[in-house]
Amino acid sequence: MRHAALLLLMLLSAFVMAEGVNLEPVPDRAPTSRVFLLGFGRTNQLDTYLSPMDYKGMQISFLAQSERMTKLAKRHISFQSTFHGAFTSSDNPAETASYLGARLAYDAGWHYHYSPLKNLDLKGGALVGTDLGFLYNDRNGNNPAQAHFSIDLSLSAGAAYQFRLGKLPMRASYQADMPMLGMMFCPEFGESYYEISQQGVGHDIICAHPGNALSLRQMLMIDFCLKRITLRAGYLCDIRQSNARSIKYHDYSHSFMFGIVRYFQLMKRMK
Repeated sequence: MRHAALLLLMLLSAFVMAEGVNLEPVPDRAPTSRVFLLGFGRTNQLDTYLSPMDYKGMQISFLAQSERMTKLAKRHISFQSTFHGAFTSSDNPAETASYLGARLAYDAGWHYHYSPLKNLDLKGGALVGTDLGFLYNDRNGNNPAQAHFSIDLSLSAGAAYQFRLGKLPMRASYQADMPMLGMMFCPEFGESYYEISQQGVGHDIICAHPGNALSLRQMLMIDFCLKRITLRAGYLCDIRQSNARSIKYHDYSHSFMFGIVRYFQLMKRMK
């Protein structure tokens, strides 16, 4: 986790070093990319509001992402939006209780691009996102479920490199997103949802930052073209965690992702 956070900061610092580099504008009709991926993997979940034990199991997820170049800064700024959803089923070590869970996240923001080397594209920027989910414990009586909700501002950095493997054109990409400041829902330890409904949700909304909610999402992907179809395969590591108000929570997921990439060329309307 620390090494990944350091890598993200190193990528972002590269944009400071790039000041003064003479950049060529991106062509006017830069394509818009749309990606849809399905994922299968493993998850490790802890929520001490429901249970003091780690639960481990499987995860099925999807990721839909679009990215397009804008006219800002001589077409060096792109706009990116991402939907990420997941369904999880996990068991405690003794296999006497199970979690069922689901998450849906959306984030959007802008990246500044520059190319210090041929076929290499670096980007850095910021995203605004929201994350909504729940965990249900089939063994608990009074408090069988826990809701998770957060809104945050994240730093984001990435790199992409185009190359050929024989005659096959390929593209390797990496992106890391780290929430830096936001708000999240976090009840007091032992506080029931009946008490929350009586007192209102507002008093359980707290400030989230790396000190109490250090989280990170990383994607390492490979694109390869087969005739007219571009496929994408890779690895998604999504780390969500918090430690606040005497409640510890984490959801560590590792998934293999596979799907399709489509590119749309923007065309000018003929008069």
